[in-house]
Amino acid sequence: MAARGVKHPEAGTTSPSRLKAVFALAGWLALCFSAASLGGVFMPGEWYAALKKPSWNPPGWVFGPVWSALYTMMAVAVWLVWKRGGFVAQRTPLALFLAQLFLNAAWTPLFFGLHRPGIALVEIVLLWLAIAATLAAFRPVSRAAAWLLAPYLVWVSFATMLNFALWRLNS
Repeated sequence: MAARGVKHPEAGTTSPSRLKAVFALAGWLALCFSAASLGGVFMPGEWYAALKKPSWNPPGWVFGPVWSALYTMMAVAVWLVWKRGGFVAQRTPLALFLAQLFLNAAWTPLFFGLHRPGIALVEIVLLWLAIAATLAAFRPVSRAAAWLLAPYLVWVSFATMLNFALWRLNS
């Protein structure tokens, strides 16, 4: 293990040592799952149960496994980008990732906490745009990272349609 990293001539960047990379992956996982933890604070509850829902609304048990897989893939994706030079070399893609993660975390309190599906709809559209921008910024750095974000973008597309349907059915 080299303390200073390994030079990647084709990318012009330095990768971190293995130990640093393992700790970084753990850190990215912790950060992503801290955003997910808001789901435990702002539970759907009686308000959500009383809402009119479209026929294609998934059962509640689907959301936990799907989001767990997505947060794991998000963490691995951002880690792959981070490994290509850290915050110095990947400032824009990593900043976009952090922005979309903030928007991701903000949706749950807006929808389930404040019971504001209309505001949450505007917010989730901003989240979708931020994810698309992050995916585009990741692609030149790591195609694998971009592909790891693709299911997240698809799921948030579905969640946006569901948010819209819930807003329309209950306004």
